[in-house]
Amino acid sequence: MILSVLFYSFVVVAGVQIIYYLTFTSFLFSNKKEKKEHLELPISVIICAKNEANNLKKFIPSILNQHYNNYEIVLINDASSDNTASVMQGFKNSHPKIKLINVENTEAFWGNKKYALTLGIKTASYEHLLFTDADCKPVSKYWISEMSAKFSDKKSIILGYGKYKKAKGWVNLFVRYETLLTAVQYFSYAKLGNPYMGVGRNLAYTKTDFFKVKGFINHIKIKSGDDDLFIQDAANKENTTICLHENSFTESLAPKSFTDWFQQKRRHISTAPHYKTEHKLLLGLFFSSKALFIILAILLFFLCSWQIILPLVIVYYLIQFLVIGFAAKKLKETQIIYFLPFLEIGLIFFHFSIFSINLTSKPNHWK
Repeated sequence: MILSVLFYSFVVVAGVQIIYYLTFTSFLFSNKKEKKEHLELPISVIICAKNEANNLKKFIPSILNQHYNNYEIVLINDASSDNTASVMQGFKNSHPKIKLINVENTEAFWGNKKYALTLGIKTASYEHLLFTDADCKPVSKYWISEMSAKFSDKKSIILGYGKYKKAKGWVNLFVRYETLLTAVQYFSYAKLGNPYMGVGRNLAYTKTDFFKVKGFINHIKIKSGDDDLFIQDAANKENTTICLHENSFTESLAPKSFTDWFQQKRRHISTAPHYKTEHKLLLGLFFSSKALFIILAILLFFLCSWQIILPLVIVYYLIQFLVIGFAAKKLKETQIIYFLPFLEIGLIFFHFSIFSINLTSKPNHWK
């Protein structure tokens, strides 16, 4: 009896996982060239920085060198304690397209990135806004062009891909795999008309969208979520689209240790309880069914005939390899596919640890 329950449970979770991965194919073949005349919209590129002097020196030139005529850069110094302000001022003195905002901590909004971003959005000259982080750089000189080309009369929220720079070591590999898997999900859901998140490393929307939902007011006291919780409020199937052209990607430096990555993900995942119920259920089912699939597969290999279990395991991994493989190729992360089973199991333990610790303590401020 128990063995039958385990087996049929295994069949169910295997089916759930296969359905998810088939659903994820929705964005893979959706990036056909649009036959339309592209007019350069005025764009405000907004970068909020806290103690990022060194990164600003390295990455701001990649924004200034964009092949785009009509844009400004809004640099926000969020109460930094290093020489971020002087670095920003140096760039402003040399480049008239730069606006500079110095934010001081207030008792009500101490260490709150959303408060700083709100000031930057209000200061921006243009309706169309493009966001990235101080430790990011566009992978090409056509980043602004590719992202802004997705704006239209109907589409006012653009979800881009923010990748991490390839480096040696398992930490880097895990970080890039988790980033890829997250992107596969939010691109797919958006393509199916159910957007639930974006990443602040590469995100565009309009001032109208921002003020329509009263900015970050619904979650202003939550330290994270200037990207995903805003998308929860503002995005829908009519106004949201995705940008998958490789020239539209941004690239960040990945955390160098599991400790750094763990703290970063704690902040990010702390926003999940504030998602819509539908999204929490869908995302929770994906990871819980994945964990159950692996656990039940291992148990059943020992408890019953492996000839019965192996075909389902093979079908699951074949579909997973194909879907993640094509996604990795599209998003320029092909190395990941060679380590997929190991990365998958490791990521389950990683997320479980974060959720467990976040239940008992809150993560720190954004910096």
